[in-house]
Amino acid sequence: MNFTGVYHKTSEQMSYPKNEKELIINLKTGYDVKRVFIHYGDPFEAGILGGNERWIGKREEICYKKRLKYQIWWTTTVVPTYKRCKYYFELQTESEVWYYFEDGFLTEEQINMDGKMLQCFIVPWMNPADINRTPKWVNDTVWYQIFPDRFCNGTPERNTAEIVPWRTGKVTNDERFGGNLAGIRKKLSYLKELGINGIYLNPIMEAESNHKYDTTDYTKIDPHFGTNEEFAQLVKEAHGHGIRVMVDAVFNHSGSKFVPWRDVQEYGKESKYADWFMVNDWSNIKKKADTRDERFYSFAFIDNMPKLNTNNEEVIQYFCGICENWIKEFDVDGIRFDVGNEVSHRFLKRIREHVRSIKPDIYLLGEIWHDASQWLMGDEYDSVMNYPLMSGIHDFFLDEQDTKEDFEYMINRCYTMYMQQCNNVLFNLLDSHDTERLMNRLNNLDIFYQQLAVLFTMPGSPCIYYGTEIAMEGAHDPDCRRCMPWEELDTVENQRRIHETKTLIELRRKETAFKSLYFHFPNTYKESRLVEYVKLDDEGNQLEILLNCTKEEVKIEKQGEILFQRGYENGKLQKNGTLIRRIKGEK
Repeated sequence: MNFTGVYHKTSEQMSYPKNEKELIINLKTGYDVKRVFIHYGDPFEAGILGGNERWIGKREEICYKKRLKYQIWWTTTVVPTYKRCKYYFELQTESEVWYYFEDGFLTEEQINMDGKMLQCFIVPWMNPADINRTPKWVNDTVWYQIFPDRFCNGTPERNTAEIVPWRTGKVTNDERFGGNLAGIRKKLSYLKELGINGIYLNPIMEAESNHKYDTTDYTKIDPHFGTNEEFAQLVKEAHGHGIRVMVDAVFNHSGSKFVPWRDVQEYGKESKYADWFMVNDWSNIKKKADTRDERFYSFAFIDNMPKLNTNNEEVIQYFCGICENWIKEFDVDGIRFDVGNEVSHRFLKRIREHVRSIKPDIYLLGEIWHDASQWLMGDEYDSVMNYPLMSGIHDFFLDEQDTKEDFEYMINRCYTMYMQQCNNVLFNLLDSHDTERLMNRLNNLDIFYQQLAVLFTMPGSPCIYYGTEIAMEGAHDPDCRRCMPWEELDTVENQRRIHETKTLIELRRKETAFKSLYFHFPNTYKESRLVEYVKLDDEGNQLEILLNCTKEEVKIEKQGEILFQRGYENGKLQKNGTLIRRIKGEK
């Protein structure tokens, strides 16, 4: 047996309570392992630990597995009677049987040796306080990301000289187009009709730039967008439409005109805010009070913005207060943390505890572009922006050498990184204000909808970037932040695209299997790039998703009820075609 391919530990996403009763246990092995059994039971069912009694345990086969590129991920759920669990694994290859314990591998003869002190895996107690709890409403949410300055200008009559006339096409980072909260309020009915029930807003607090990631005042809505009262009204009206609202929190760094930083510029080490920032070289903190020249200092920068010290107790308390005010004054439903992997773990634990005491089901989302396991243990973020999924989907469609097995491995990797609770609320996206727009990547409308079909059928919570409903184009920042072309939405082509998007959104919201955590890859068809997977729910419904990524049409077996299709006719799925159908369950 390939011992190096086997791995398990009683922590993180490998062994954890799903709720007060169920314990999820996962194991990785090589492909040489054909069957796995778990022997489990209460640690004290044979007497106290270390006693003379022999502990046996209950033997059950682990049937559920996911294929990774070089390993198999085996998963099972057990229900410990007293919330404690002791276990080991029995691994069977075609010719061998080995028993896997915390300290290694044993033969059957060794485990039956008189006096052998077997070091089983132990879950001492499923403490309710340690269970990772994520907000249930998020899995039912379809998000719509809005970059406020470019979405809609609701008060064009108030435009000042600095406001650039609304236009389609390329934009720059220096231009202001006048998008504001009033514009978003005017489009709430449009969003509701589209099927959206969650809005993610890029920063709206007072800042100098048009992107607002250089916060000047965390307590004040930026005057370019509106007032505190207007935002409170926007959230209230959104809630009236059944739409939740998530704001962007820029707590890793501030703008250069943030009052505490101004004080540091003025007084250097003597400033009462000196420890609020990560200053590398105090010798260069010089200030001409008359000119307030900002080009002088040398310290930790984020695009020329001061980096906050989120280890500092005063900083932690300050931002706990900021989040509390956002909840109490505006009634926000979620907070997205910009540069979420650079703020301290201590800071995030305190923030979570504080805001959950005020609003227990608030959604805490981290901007992390890589494996974020250490932030998703249940005491910091609920979820992260699922950039690994976005990258994996993109790369599969880009690289024609990848097979449907590679697609399967990629999807399974993304959904074995975290606990099920987190998988259920992952913030899934295909583009954002930080990336090239989806339509730009492969410049093919059929592939565009193939990728959307994946987005809307994966576990988690899907998000589309404003304009996605019309396959809006845009290259990398700043071109991905173009103005929403409202005057062009009524064209025949755009209405057709909006209809396609609405169909996927409606299916996502109504079909439980679309939102389910459960899926498998049956490998029915011989074509190497015909992606096929089946989604299942707890009620026995099954959906089949087929994506023809080959260069030829493929004959598809006729069955079930078609829910969404592009390029499917008379039992044939065309090149770049998409087919989603119900193959089992209620119509």
